Amino acid sequence: MSELSPIENFHGITLALSKGRIFGETLPLLARAGIQPLVDPETSRQLILPTSRADIRLVIVRASDVPTYVERGAADLGVAGLDVLMEHGGTGLHQPVDLRIACCRLMVAVPQGFDYDGAIRRGARLRVATKYANLARAHFAAKGVHVDLIKLYGSMELAPLTGLADAIVDLVSSGNTLKANHLEAVEPIADISSRLVVNAAAWKLHRARLEPLVNAVEQGVREFQRGGSGS
Repeated sequence: MSELSPIENFHGITLALSKGRIFGETLPLLARAGIQPLVDPETSRQLILPTSRADIRLVIVRASDVPTYVERGAADLGVAGLDVLMEHGGTGLHQPVDLRIACCRLMVAVPQGFDYDGAIRRGARLRVATKYANLARAHFAAKGVHVDLIKLYGSMELAPLTGLADAIVDLVSSGNTLKANHLEAVEPIADISSRLVVNAAAWKLHRARLEPLVNAVEQGVREFQRGGSGS
């Protein structure tokens, strides 16, 4: 049936999302716009999900891939963290709405007791583990700090514990994971939240079709900020 047809045969609006926290926190905003997935991505292997609106479907991709899907037109819109957008560069993307979800901070963290400020003053060359190589490079370059970047994709806290790195650059929410691994955040890089992003060309050519959805999501954000979620 049509709900299983390929994206290239679908003529409605395609929204790219990633599983996990962003998906869970985006759902209430979509529901306010009258959009609910008809398939649970956590229990289904389907990657193209029909919704309660026949003209809108979701595609489930890795968080780091959302900007690429939207930029290259495989999706009209997407939801991505500002960290991913900054690392990606945001080329070809319009960011009309800060969804104010999945909020955290991109931070430099080191083992407890490590004299980070002293190392900076001495001009030490730091080994920094991160999956945000571009952001970390720009941050330390602006400070005039020499670093050797080590690209990792998971369990960033393990790098200092095993001697692989002196510091990490990673997202920090509650800070509990850092504390559990005897690390501490020592320097902020950026405040992070998730953004609704739109293919820039599609926004120019098909704005009349996309803008009602963007406006509905933006209204949902305003309602939540006013406490309209009832929580």
